[in-house]
Amino acid sequence: MRLTSPLAPQPPLPWTVFAPMPDSLETPQEPLDCVVVGAGPAGLTAAIYLARFGRRFELLHDGEPRAGWIPRTHNYPGFPDGVSGVELLERLTAQAERYGAPMRQACVEALERDGDLFVLRTARGTRLARAVLLATGVRDNEPPLPGVEDAIRSGVVRICPICDGYEASGQAIGVIGSGDAGAREAIFLRGFSDRVCLVHVGEAEAVSPKLGEQLARLGIEVIATPIEAVTIGEDRVVALASGGRERRFDTVYSALGVTSRCKLALDLGARLGDDGRLKVDDHQETSVKGLFAAGDVVRGLNQIAVAVAEAAVAAVAIHNRLREADGQAPP
Repeated sequence: MRLTSPLAPQPPLPWTVFAPMPDSLETPQEPLDCVVVGAGPAGLTAAIYLARFGRRFELLHDGEPRAGWIPRTHNYPGFPDGVSGVELLERLTAQAERYGAPMRQACVEALERDGDLFVLRTARGTRLARAVLLATGVRDNEPPLPGVEDAIRSGVVRICPICDGYEASGQAIGVIGSGDAGAREAIFLRGFSDRVCLVHVGEAEAVSPKLGEQLARLGIEVIATPIEAVTIGEDRVVALASGGRERRFDTVYSALGVTSRCKLALDLGARLGDDGRLKVDDHQETSVKGLFAAGDVVRGLNQIAVAVAEAAVAAVAIHNRLREADGQAPP
C-alpha cells in the first residue's frame, strides 16, 4: 500500500505539564490512600476530586493520553466553539495542580496485592496504596493506512462518529471497517449523510445477512477489496484506491474498534463485561475490592463527558470508603 499526502507531519504532543519521576523513587513509609493510573480526562478529574478531599494520593501516567489526539471536539459541554484534546487536558491538569494534585510520569508495569494493600510497580519505583483507580483507557485498532496517527491528529481520519458525525453532515463519508461492527458504524453515519460507503477490509461474509440487507436498503455501497493506495489532496479529500478503482471521500472514519487497556486489572482477577471492558458496579468498583475503574476502559461509549462523570463517582466512592475504614461517619 502506498500513501501520498501534502500534509506536513504533525509535531509531537506538547505534553510538558507533568513532572517526571526521578530515576529512583523510595516507597513512602505510609501507604498512599489511592493511586490513579492514567492522565486522560477521567484520571485528571479523579485527581481534582481526590486533591480537594485532602487525600494522600498520586496520579501515575505514561505520558500518552489518547485524548491528546483529538483535533477538536464540539460535543463536550461548556465549549460552544469546541476544544482540542490538548487544550482540554492542559486545563484539567492546571485545575488539578491548583489543589496540589501530585502527578508523575511513570508507567505502571505491574499491579499486585499485599494483604489489604495494592502494590504498583514502575521502572522508577514502587507505590503502596489502599485503593487504586484505573483510568487507562483503550487503544484504537488502527486502519491499514500509512501515517494514520498524523491523519487522526489532523482530522483527516476520524474515529468517533458520535463525537463528530454532525460535522460530516452531507459529506461523502468512507468507513473503513470489518464485519458487523463496520456495517453498524456505516449505518449510524447514514443518519448524517446519504453518501456513505463501507470499505470492508475483512472477509466479505463477515457481515451478517441482516445487516447486509440493511446496507443495501440504505444505499450504502460496500467495497470488499483490499485498499491499494491512499491519497490525501490539498483540499483534504481522501482518495482510496481499491480493486483498480478510486473512491474520493470528504471524511474517512475508522471503524475497527478498540482494545481495552485492562491488563493490570486482569492480573488481579477482575472480571470483564461482554464488550471486553472492565465490569464495575454503581460506584465504579471492579470485582476486586478496592480496585476502581473509570472512562473508556469500562464501557463502550467512548465519550469525554461519560469518562469525567465516572471518575467523579469513583473518587467520591473511594473517599467515602476510606472514611468508613478509618472509623469516620459517612457524609
